[in-house]
Amino acid sequence: MITPSLIKELKALLGNDNVMDSEVDRVSYSYDSAVLESVVPELVVRPVNSETLGKVVSLCNENRIPMTVRGSGTNLSGGTIPSSTHGMVVLTNGLNKILEINEDDLYAVVQPGVVTATFAAAVAAKGLFYPPDPGSMAVSTLGGNVAENAGGLRGLKYGVTKDYVMGVDFWDVNGNLIKSGSRTVKCVTGYNLGGLMVASEGTLGVFDQIILKLVPPPAASRAMLAVFDNMAKASETVSAIIAEKIVPCTLEFLDNFTIRTVEDYSRAGLPTDAEALLLIEVDGHPAQVEEEAQKIMSLCTRLGASSVTAAQNAQEKATIWQARRDALPALARLKPTTVLEDATVPRSQIPAMIAAIQSIGKKYDLTIGIFGHAGDGNLHPTILCDKRDKKEFGKVEQAVDEIFEHALALKGTLSGEHGIGIAKSKFMEHEVSRATLGFCRHLKTSLDPHGILNPGKIIGG
Repeated sequence: MITPSLIKELKALLGNDNVMDSEVDRVSYSYDSAVLESVVPELVVRPVNSETLGKVVSLCNENRIPMTVRGSGTNLSGGTIPSSTHGMVVLTNGLNKILEINEDDLYAVVQPGVVTATFAAAVAAKGLFYPPDPGSMAVSTLGGNVAENAGGLRGLKYGVTKDYVMGVDFWDVNGNLIKSGSRTVKCVTGYNLGGLMVASEGTLGVFDQIILKLVPPPAASRAMLAVFDNMAKASETVSAIIAEKIVPCTLEFLDNFTIRTVEDYSRAGLPTDAEALLLIEVDGHPAQVEEEAQKIMSLCTRLGASSVTAAQNAQEKATIWQARRDALPALARLKPTTVLEDATVPRSQIPAMIAAIQSIGKKYDLTIGIFGHAGDGNLHPTILCDKRDKKEFGKVEQAVDEIFEHALALKGTLSGEHGIGIAKSKFMEHEVSRATLGFCRHLKTSLDPHGILNPGKIIGG
């Protein structure tokens, strides 16, 4: 239990406004974007500078208070839901400064609470490019992106957040500031502590600063829309594009249910009788872009696309990508509860995985829309339901279990970009060996012997 004397000490440290113990505040931070049971913390605090953040970590450890670090709470795996009613939520959105954008050496230094889209815009204003683009980037924070190793539509060509982390400074559980990585292109000094912190979901340390790699923006890009009457043909086309040694920056797909739902939502002119759509974009040097676009359109036609169109201007390109961006909001409006997962399989297994998801939907009489990143096998089965209907939600939980079981059976993985959190921790032993899981638990215990840092996540309790 958090004592009155600790609250008094925190208020002296952070100021009264940054120590929140009202029921409204505590309930507001009892849940995140995952559809999981909320857990109301005892206290919510907001450090606004590096020193007070480190002190809060130290106080939690000294007083054995579990802490859940939270940016915007947009994660979809329950990573920022408190593990018990005993403990506090620590907000990092008060540490929201872009400390440096270095145009000569192509890196930036940021605090963890910087909003992803704000950072991307600031970088773009200087003629540079930060590729990771999670769907929630308008709200999500960079600290959260690194903690969850967030992905996005550009993952096929540009990778995910971990590919842009050059270093992380973090507070260990004892309140020591640990520095990792470098501002240099190459750095192989010692253990890769920054790499260890990526995707650690707040279980090993608390981010203080992050060094991120920047790249030059592509000189040109071309977006295309291919229509298929058969999902297998669409999947074969994805493999054929990669086999042609073309790596699009984005290669997305929508299934028929999602196509119809998006069209009903936004009237974008999508073909509602199509079994699948591929939305493709290539970028790079103008000559290379044109050559690759022509090859892709030819491949799509040869492999069975009923039509292939290329955007001729910025407006047409925006229309193509708006269809993809509308997928989740269009589906979400159909039922009160939206369960969005990120089961990921090898590209060649996409048709089998989609067939399995559709079969699971029929088995449990559930409505499931499927869209996602066809280029990297990262599917987003989206189950539409009403959590208040206990019988229906029980079926949803069974369906989700089976979706992950199928993904693993197809040599896939539990998460392509959403992390493990609470939602998938019970499946970890199905993907990693007992020895691997034991090593992770030993690591956690070594760095956090009292289990203060975001307990219950990734490796369970």
